[in-house]
Amino acid sequence: MDDLDRNILTQLSQDARISVAVLARKLRVARSTVQARLERLESSGTIAGYTLRLGEAARAGHIRTTVLIAIEPRTLPAVLTRLRAIQQVERIHSTSGRVDLLLQLACASTSELDDVLDRIGGIEGVRSSESLIHLSTKLDRAT
Repeated sequence: MDDLDRNILTQLSQDARISVAVLARKLRVARSTVQARLERLESSGTIAGYTLRLGEAARAGHIRTTVLIAIEPRTLPAVLTRLRAIQQVERIHSTSGRVDLLLQLACASTSELDDVLDRIGGIEGVRSSESLIHLSTKLDRAT
């Protein structure tokens, strides 16, 4: 990956809908060069896809929660399968330290959150969980 590849990724991270022609003009290279680089970045897995990122207005109606989970040894595959089936689970991260998994949830109400937390706690292999409700965002570099 060279400077041109990094510049392409920077531009796409700011606006994934930018056209190849506009991208080429901004980077002062031929359109065919940008197209070839994009194809290579996609085929190598550097660009895994293009997606929609919801703004704060769309996310405002949800209660966001981080859940820390400790699981029983050798139950990770089964626990992950059950967690993936819960629609309100947006992200699952493995961790090191006192907990095994960190989940990010989005629920429409406190009663829905209560139900989801009960479902998570009831999964065979989940030893303990701790939930942290997000109050406000002080920094979000992803937007």
